[in-house]
Amino acid sequence: MRFFELRPGLTWPDGAWAFSRLLGDPATRWLAAGSLTLAALGFLAAGLGLLLRQEWWRPITTGVALLSTLIFFMFWDTKFHALPDKGGVGLLISLAILVVTLLFKLPL
Repeated sequence: MRFFELRPGLTWPDGAWAFSRLLGDPATRWLAAGSLTLAALGFLAAGLGLLLRQEWWRPITTGVALLSTLIFFMFWDTKFHALPDKGGVGLLISLAILVVTLLFKLPL
């Protein structure tokens, strides 16, 4: 059972260097779906914290951006082919969020 469909030739997260050999590709897909869901919920919580002007939005945002970056690297197949289709754009967004939350102390 697949959670999402990819273009022909793209098989993310199959072949993930950290999990595929250990768990197999079906279990890796389940783990990737759960990890991405957790990251999405974290970004949602951080956004709500920012919207509601809560002090905890910055550490939550930083933590979730770090988690999102870690997820990219853990589920990467170590090949640079079609990197944007494998989450490369999301990685850049997470890194930009990290830079903004860590380097710039924006007021609420």
